[in-house]
Amino acid sequence: MQIVLHAGAHFTEEDRIIRCLQRNADDFAPRGISIPEPARYRKLLRETFSALDGSAPAPGARDVLLDAILDTEISGRVVLSHVHLFGAPRAGIRAGRLYPNAAGRTQQIAQIFPHGAVELFIAIRNPATFLPAVYAHTPQSDLKMLMGNARPHDIRWSDTLAEIRRAAPNVSITVWCHEDTPLLWAQIIRELAGLEHGTKIIGGFDLLSDIMAPESMKRFRKYLKAHPVMTEIQKRRVISAFLDKFAMEDALEEELDMPGWTETLIDEMTDIYDEDVDLIQSMPGLTLIAP
Repeated sequence: MQIVLHAGAHFTEEDRIIRCLQRNADDFAPRGISIPEPARYRKLLRETFSALDGSAPAPGARDVLLDAILDTEISGRVVLSHVHLFGAPRAGIRAGRLYPNAAGRTQQIAQIFPHGAVELFIAIRNPATFLPAVYAHTPQSDLKMLMGNARPHDIRWSDTLAEIRRAAPNVSITVWCHEDTPLLWAQIIRELAGLEHGTKIIGGFDLLSDIMAPESMKRFRKYLKAHPVMTEIQKRRVISAFLDKFAMEDALEEELDMPGWTETLIDEMTDIYDEDVDLIQSMPGLTLIAP
């Protein structure tokens, strides 16, 4: 059995992914793909992790969890989504580290499901926009509490992903950039479900409707109808072209409110993030979904 866990990150598409997966659940079921209701496992997983408290899980923990999560034992792939898997939003950065609980939590998951293929999926986001989002959703008013002695330039997703790899080397990791999600949405859903490239899904263009006006979406769908045979790469090029021309500026703009930050700092952090993504792409055991 393949256990697939979508773990956020916070302030990416979060629950929108599981909602899209659930819309496809009836079509996925005959393929042996289960999309359980989040209410069946999110609290249960949290309680399981709390009960473990660093100790090894009991031999029957896997069966207890699966019995509670699944309606049937006939399933080859179980897809779960829990944006708080590595902690609440305020745990997104602590003392200058992104998701310091991620490695330990992933190790626990691998121990609970020792005989299954565990896959971790996570979106990453430019720290120049991720940190302000965390800061705005944390009760800590002092930025020092989040950053410790680290500088904004020091924040790297590759550090967190490397820690996860060391703690749980048998867990495969799939990553994508939040900024690319509108181009990759359908492929992300297919990868989570373990489907082949090009497999039709419901809601493959949902994100575009948020950033393009209805009339532009009509033109986009009309273009796809007139060109029914396209590869994924070709579709992404079409999506990119439509976004360049028709994306609503208000939907793409973000307000960054961080004490003492300047535009120069944000530009420098963005450059470092781009370099970090290149490094992640070369890391063994990781798959980066890219346009």
